[in-house]
Amino acid sequence: MSDDHLTQRLNAEGADLLTLAGVNDSNLVALSRITGVRVSLRGDSLSLTGPGDAVERATPVAQRMLDAARQRIDLTPDDVMRMSEDHGDPGGNGGPAGEMRLALPGMRRIIQPKTTGQAEYMKLIADNDIVVGIGPAGTGKTYLAVAMAVDALARKRVRRIVLARPAVEAGESLGFLPGDMQAKVDPYLRPLYDALDDMMPAERVQKALESRTIEIAPLAYMRGRTLADAFVILDESQNATTAQMKMFLTRLGVNSKAVITGDKTQIDLPQREQSGLIEVERILKGIEGIGFHYLSEADVVRHRLVRDIIKAYARDSGLE
Repeated sequence: MSDDHLTQRLNAEGADLLTLAGVNDSNLVALSRITGVRVSLRGDSLSLTGPGDAVERATPVAQRMLDAARQRIDLTPDDVMRMSEDHGDPGGNGGPAGEMRLALPGMRRIIQPKTTGQAEYMKLIADNDIVVGIGPAGTGKTYLAVAMAVDALARKRVRRIVLARPAVEAGESLGFLPGDMQAKVDPYLRPLYDALDDMMPAERVQKALESRTIEIAPLAYMRGRTLADAFVILDESQNATTAQMKMFLTRLGVNSKAVITGDKTQIDLPQREQSGLIEVERILKGIEGIGFHYLSEADVVRHRLVRDIIKAYARDSGLE
């Protein structure tokens, strides 16, 4: 080994070693590939060996991996990549993400932001009555909003959760689908059910749906109602018309919180200008208590290729 190589040993005591290493040591391999150091895990010691600058670059990433493994937080090679790119300390002990960890009742894992952008988004939801989260697919817009809603319900800050989505993409084809109206619209609401299933035990979700403590419905069902003591989420809001968006926002009652999520690149309305998301962005900015947050491809937490796909489409459409 050359003289300019050094070894940094980190204490892995208390860390879940399977979480830390990943399947077939995939997390350690990712750390090595990204930073250029040789990584070895023996007992309660994680060793980083390589050129001084590479070891210096790898050490804080490895430390954040250890922090996550100590808390049994899911860790994948994509998470390791994000940790190496994101200097805002999501997953570490400090920074905004450290304040936004959610331990949901009945679940054996902690839900927390994986990027600085996600941490800022969650803090904005905590601090404002209405938040508009705008960004591409896979950035956790809906998932984190549902997590915040479930946490608010568990802490009795609200009495119910209302999740709504426009069924615009169904259009006239709704009439040709089998079943009653609920059966026709359920496929468009499925992502909301999926998010809930990840946050609560199945039997608790079913009980909450039956008692209407949690309600999942098409946006059209919101008309004429007043939603008090509720955490209300409007998903896929780019497909809500201007009139529907105004209707939704004016449903809010006392002690209610609303999160509106959408992706301006996936508008399915006949005319882009009809999108209530674009209108609300123009009309409501600057009102105290209403927060806007923009997530980007840097906040994508799906497969690493999703980020590259989003960037490729943005380049092709001239949006980058």
